[in-house]
Amino acid sequence: MENNLTPQETFTPEQVQKHIAAAFDSVNLINELNAVESLTQEQVDSKERNVQHLEIMIAKEWFVEALTEEQTSIINQLIS
Repeated sequence: MENNLTPQETFTPEQVQKHIAAAFDSVNLINELNAVESLTQEQVDSKERNVQHLEIMIAKEWFVEALTEEQTSIINQLIS
């Protein structure tokens, strides 16, 4: 019996790499914002959205399987 609540996501290797690149765009933005002494509300909101993006992605098995240990560690440090 097929589980329609969690559809199977299948991506080409190129699509997976695009997802990883997008995640690391979030990593870079979060790191930039972490270096700012005093954030505006817009920056706080942007940081929160990007952390949420990483939390969503790291919960996906196919995404984690494509990451290196270092990449996984970087993401986990930012979302902890």
